[in-house]
Amino acid sequence: MKIVFDAVEPEARELFERELTGHELVFLTEKITPQTLQAVSDAEILSIFISSPIQKDYLEALPNLKCIATRSTGTDHIDLAGAKAKNIVVSNVPVYGARTVAEFAFALILALSRKAYAAYDRLRREGTTDVKDYEGFDLAGKTIGIVGTGHIGKNVARIAKGFAMNIIAFDVQPDESFAKETGIVYRPLEDLVAESHIVTLHVPYLPATHHLINAELLAKFRAGGYLINTARGAVVDTLALARVLKNGPLAGAGLDVLEGERELLDETSLLSEEHHDIKEFQALTAAHVLVDMPNVIVTPHIAFNTREAKHEINLTTCENIKAFVSGKPENVIG
Repeated sequence: MKIVFDAVEPEARELFERELTGHELVFLTEKITPQTLQAVSDAEILSIFISSPIQKDYLEALPNLKCIATRSTGTDHIDLAGAKAKNIVVSNVPVYGARTVAEFAFALILALSRKAYAAYDRLRREGTTDVKDYEGFDLAGKTIGIVGTGHIGKNVARIAKGFAMNIIAFDVQPDESFAKETGIVYRPLEDLVAESHIVTLHVPYLPATHHLINAELLAKFRAGGYLINTARGAVVDTLALARVLKNGPLAGAGLDVLEGERELLDETSLLSEEHHDIKEFQALTAAHVLVDMPNVIVTPHIAFNTREAKHEINLTTCENIKAFVSGKPENVIG
């Protein structure tokens, strides 16, 4: 079968070539665009990352496409309804980097709690700093609220326990056995944000989680609290977040994901005909505001980005492709 991959690193390419012998493999040097599609319009399997949005017009341009194997857990970059209508199987990587992302969440927490980046940035720019401006706080004894206790959320709880933090959590399906094992307490979401010094998000992006953290909920956060998001940008109302970071009650945020992050990285895409919703421009404006705020740390969606996690992603992608070719697809979405 003809299998097309969007931009992959040399190590990943070697793995795919080794594991998928007998197939015609095509490796693009960049993400999927209307231009790159023209050269691979006869693709039967497409393996993509989240930077390649596959919408209805893309599906129409791939008449032979039978399977999309996304190298991610999230699938909000794919028109799932359109794929289903064309009988295209979509598979994902349901579990990877559970420790990887949890560790990164704590990297953001520590950078904020000890004002490490703010101190470094001033020292770099001005060559001097005043320690009085960078008093932080201990994590021990503070309350962390974990929103979503899947694989990543559970590892966040385990790390937090090592820091002697009080741990509360919210999940639509509480894991009582895990709560018993670790001593965490499940709380209603409104109570969790009001009680937590730090709220960290670990939920998938679904219609039910779109703007889960909205203006009404943000107003109920503990005064001086912090928000960490390594999940998906649109789980948080970006405009509302910018307001509460400026006016309170939040003291700061660590954000590895932003609503409209693709447009933030490639603003020329907003000039295309498919981008015409004023809300997209508002989210992009708010994202710019967040990047420039001194009490916010923004990173470019790199919480997953370790050698170990990427290797796990690529291995699972190979297995997904092999399973589809054998007629027994695995990790199917929808």
